[in-house]
Amino acid sequence: MTPIQYLNFQGLLTVVIPIYNEKSTIESVLRTVSEVAIKKEIIAVDDHSSDGTAEILRELETNWRERLPSKHLDSLRIKYHGHNKGKGAALRTAFAEALGEIVIIQDADLEYDPNDYFKLIEPIANDGADVVYGSRFVGSEKHRVHLFWHYVGNLTLTFFSNMLNNLNLTDMETGYKAFKTEIIKKIRISSNRFGIEPELTAKFARMKCCIYEVAVTYRGRSYAEGKKITWRDGIAAFWHILKYRWCD
Repeated sequence: MTPIQYLNFQGLLTVVIPIYNEKSTIESVLRTVSEVAIKKEIIAVDDHSSDGTAEILRELETNWRERLPSKHLDSLRIKYHGHNKGKGAALRTAFAEALGEIVIIQDADLEYDPNDYFKLIEPIANDGADVVYGSRFVGSEKHRVHLFWHYVGNLTLTFFSNMLNNLNLTDMETGYKAFKTEIIKKIRISSNRFGIEPELTAKFARMKCCIYEVAVTYRGRSYAEGKKITWRDGIAAFWHILKYRWCD
């Protein structure tokens, strides 16, 4: 039985990709995503990159069917921000354009493996889930051994979020989240930067969404390799967890 038959999913998947200064990986990401054997649209949002990423995307726009010749890619749409707004703002732009039944967030750096889409979609297609988190810290999937204090920060933030939202996630800050499009369309997103992760978690919990978690492969980047989230974003995340527990 093939993965797509097992999924019992014949609809359209929307893959949203927030992008900022990823010229070395962006075409590879788009090619890898397009080749996953699920019918999909890709909505990429360039958050005013300054390293040449936008120029690569504009060139791809003109001949993406030749550059990304996958039979599984239904459409590629690229949006451009006039100034840098942050990951949350880029996702807000992308979510508004989504046409598929399910949305997956894909970072533009290939820290997460697009071949895990089948696992992320399966609980929605087969088990009645509304939202699925791809955890880096559960299960037996391979992951890069990397950055102790970043790991501790993730665990601390997840614990704090779980406590306030009455959840038992292992990885609230994961960049791999999938959800029914009808769910994300009901949420008014306020966060412009990395506060998007605790904001979405708090709002999913308040909506009483059925949340699942699956193990995913993860290859974390170092800051020298282009990782962008910093300790300042971690401190800001505590405020976002508190804020969105009670505020819209």
